[in-house]
Amino acid sequence: RFAPFLLQTLSRRVLLVAHTGRDDAREVARGFVKALSAHGLLVRLIATEAHELDLEPTPGSVEVVDGAASASADCELVVVVGGDGTILRAAEITHDTGAAVLGVNLGHVGFLAEAEYEDMESTIEAIVARRYTTEDRLTLDVTVHLDGEVVARTWALNEASVEKAARERMIEVVVEVDGRPLSRWGCDGVVCATPTGSTAYNFSAGGPVVWPGVEALLMVPISAHALFARPLVVAPTSVLAVEVLARTDGAGVLWADGRRTVDLPPGARIEVRRGSTPMRLVRLHEAPSTDRLVAKFGLPVEGWRGANVRRRRPTDPGPGSPGA
Repeated sequence: RFAPFLLQTLSRRVLLVAHTGRDDAREVARGFVKALSAHGLLVRLIATEAHELDLEPTPGSVEVVDGAASASADCELVVVVGGDGTILRAAEITHDTGAAVLGVNLGHVGFLAEAEYEDMESTIEAIVARRYTTEDRLTLDVTVHLDGEVVARTWALNEASVEKAARERMIEVVVEVDGRPLSRWGCDGVVCATPTGSTAYNFSAGGPVVWPGVEALLMVPISAHALFARPLVVAPTSVLAVEVLARTDGAGVLWADGRRTVDLPPGARIEVRRGSTPMRLVRLHEAPSTDRLVAKFGLPVEGWRGANVRRRRPTDPGPGSPGA
């Protein structure tokens, strides 16, 4: 009578991705593999990472696949041990399969991570009991055009940035929104970001922090020499475009999430639109975005009393006064 339950449990498969270049990440990753396997889940590892973790395939417990291309296929979720960079690598692995990603933070900030490594035991319990939810995060689809032809395609979770290729030169661009020109900038670059990426490169470039629940696209110039060079927040249905002027002195480069690059010769046109495939992030608890922002940035909130505390009116008796 227990057979259906056992079959259901053993059919559950979790891909584990880790920053194997760090001792602490390797230790935590091994802990997850051991604990999840002990609860009857099958843990999948990419061959290179299995080697670096010194783990071998074990029937019914650990399986190893050669490449990352389809590593997340048939996986209930992907557990990522590391910082935001490792989570962005996991986003590449899951982009075509739609597997949900659960980040366990070992980095400095870890905006994309849901759990801290100190909470490993409760995180494992939540995975085993399926006590989690998922939320879709808006992504970007990016195309590069040259002489009217599409020469490259890529995507991004955080941002697609058009940047100068040479440190000593600015890049000359014209930016466009929904088929209409907006301005010409001599600049170090232009960041096109998602709400998820608003706390990444967009934030460093002076762009606004956008709550994840807001559907929007962002465009932020980097060190632009122009009268109008303000961050823009546009509709999620808008199409952003950056044209590298044909007369610009030098080439540019397109960066997608700081991980994938495309060289941009003078005359290249980069179009950015809402991605057709969102990324699924795992949530273990419903923490307000404000609390996440305060915790991740260590923002000072001392003195806050909250809306439920009755404020003393000027006519109220002061502390220690008769009738107070």
